[in-house]
Amino acid sequence: MATTIPRLGMHGIGKSFGNVPVLADVDLTVDPGEVVALLGSNGAGKSTLMKILTGLYNRDAGSIRIDGEEVVFGSPSEAVAAGVKLLPQEISVMPDMTVAENIFLGDMPIRRRFGLNQVDGDAMRRRSRELLDQLGFPSIAPDELVKNLPVAEQRIVEIARALAGKARILVMDEPTAALTEQEAKMIFKIIRRLQASQVSVIYISHYLNEVFEISDRIVVLRDGRNAGNFATARTSRADVLAAMLGNTVDDLYDVGASIAAGEEILHVDRLSIPGKIEEVGFTVRQGEILGIFGLVGSGVEVLGRALYGALGPVKGSEVRLGGQVYRPRSARAGKLAGIGFVAAERKKEGIIADLTVRENIALSFQERFERGLFVSQSDESRHAKRWIEDLGIRTRGPEQTLRTLSGGNQQKVCIARWLVEGVKLLILEEPTRGVDVGARREIYGKLRELANRGYAVLILSSDVEEVAGVSDRSLVLDRGRIVGQFTRGAKPAELMAATGNDPAFSAA
Repeated sequence: MATTIPRLGMHGIGKSFGNVPVLADVDLTVDPGEVVALLGSNGAGKSTLMKILTGLYNRDAGSIRIDGEEVVFGSPSEAVAAGVKLLPQEISVMPDMTVAENIFLGDMPIRRRFGLNQVDGDAMRRRSRELLDQLGFPSIAPDELVKNLPVAEQRIVEIARALAGKARILVMDEPTAALTEQEAKMIFKIIRRLQASQVSVIYISHYLNEVFEISDRIVVLRDGRNAGNFATARTSRADVLAAMLGNTVDDLYDVGASIAAGEEILHVDRLSIPGKIEEVGFTVRQGEILGIFGLVGSGVEVLGRALYGALGPVKGSEVRLGGQVYRPRSARAGKLAGIGFVAAERKKEGIIADLTVRENIALSFQERFERGLFVSQSDESRHAKRWIEDLGIRTRGPEQTLRTLSGGNQQKVCIARWLVEGVKLLILEEPTRGVDVGARREIYGKLRELANRGYAVLILSSDVEEVAGVSDRSLVLDRGRIVGQFTRGAKPAELMAATGNDPAFSAA
């Protein structure tokens, strides 16, 4: 019997950033019409592997073959031309253009009229109609403005655009994160139609119930390496979670004992953000690390910002800080109330890379170093040196440019910025995103020390191991609601199971 040539063959893929290896000897194959789920915890290497496939990154080692032919993509446009299409997590449409215009964006059919090239609107609408019918959605009108469509149908327009470009391999990154369960079923219906047309799908998701419903095979990455390759119909959730989580990080969170929690620092009741969070309530006490775990689209990405005030006024909720009524309304108000906030996107929101370590540490409370009309650099320097030593920031000194520090040391600088008198609550989004394992352990140790000194620490993370490992108490946020509460000692699999993937599943 003839052997089927894989639609995609990625073999021995390696990638490093500086001296930090991110992928090592990774293999991924996908057959024509096959749906392969690509799974792994945060930092496992999924995004890097897909960025190599779609031409955003160059690989350092290995080969890529499509339908048996070796390819080298120097840019995303070259990958698109070869039939590799990416549907990113965030829906990417032009809301003020029609459905047909979005489907053929960048490649609209042209006709000659009166000696001039013009967009052939009739052909564009006709072909759009054919594609939408092929996907099973005749109700979507080619002339409708995309902004008038519900989110799920906007996602369908994206898929039709990929088909218009003759996609052979479709990478779907968390395609249902912003969708209801019923809307997710619409996407599954389309995926099955794509399979029938021999389109190959790489499906990235944290939702195991979806993975087991839609995939033919599951490939797991852990720490930049292959950790499992499962035929979906012949495996279990427990096997997949074991491959994802492993047992290699047990000592990562062994960073010292916690003290008994003290007085209540933060009290949240009925916090709601339309479309994101619904009547969330919890407390954080002095000396305590509270971890809130949530997958993409759970609301975990906005909860800390809302409390800090970065989203503006939050109505209808009751929040108390240090026993006093606190109304989140602005980032400045949050800072003055005694909240420190470390954003997930360090490079975009956390640091100014071309300033010095001293300037970055002093940035949030620069007014405290003002002496008349001027800022005292010597006072800033003394303050910076204290926290460089205390947090173990590896630097030549406070005048070193922050850009030249490692990711872990940059993150320590972001934390140091908030360690001033009056700050009583530290809110950290994804506190170890983009740092290596050694630096992660150091950061966890410092957070434990800070909690033991009396800070209340709130960690918001999509890294299930992190929340399970470092928290005194853990909450699970799923689609805007708290769905699980655990004391210290909760297992990562227990937190993952609480997300609603499969309420009946309980890890051994």
